[in-house]
Amino acid sequence: MNAPYVEGLSTLSFVLLSLAIGFFFGFFLERAGFSSAKKLTDQFYFKDFSVLKVMFTAIIVAMLGIAYFSFLGWLNFGQVYVPGTFLWPQLFGGLLLGGGFILGGYCPGTSLVAAAIGKIDGLLFVVGVAIGTFGFGFVVSGFKSFYLSGSLGALTIPQWLNANTGIVALGVTLVAVGAFWAAEKSEGPWHLFKKTYGKSLEGDVRQ
Repeated sequence: MNAPYVEGLSTLSFVLLSLAIGFFFGFFLERAGFSSAKKLTDQFYFKDFSVLKVMFTAIIVAMLGIAYFSFLGWLNFGQVYVPGTFLWPQLFGGLLLGGGFILGGYCPGTSLVAAAIGKIDGLLFVVGVAIGTFGFGFVVSGFKSFYLSGSLGALTIPQWLNANTGIVALGVTLVAVGAFWAAEKSEGPWHLFKKTYGKSLEGDVRQ
């Protein structure tokens, strides 16, 4: 999603500001521990929901920021690019991405963070993403009908529900709060188990 941050911003200023935002996004991902494949995949084993908490928080902040900035006239929402929805290929792609995330330990963004700080597994993942991306470009014509199936246009959640944007924002925020609560409850038993048996398990591994 992109849009002018400020009306009348020059192309050079837009690029420099985008680079700065990208740099700090990567910096904070690394500081949150998302350069570690173990930390990232622990969410799939219900051990550590840091990824859910951090990324859901980022989504909520961005959503509320866009809503408030648009309301105050600081952002022209009409110029925000919303990608088109293609239901079936995007569902399949999401499952494929999730499978790759579990097997490789990274998503495309976090692999770049890991590679940037010199992690070999992150670098190999980036190479794999590049090969997959270019490979997809060569073969996509063979299944173009599926690739473009389930087209719903540039659809947003308020449009889909035919609901007020503010109500939807409130609903998503409440869902996030519920998800954070559930994550804390799910992590509790694991941390208790690790605290109780962690040292003995580490000793067994060393032996």
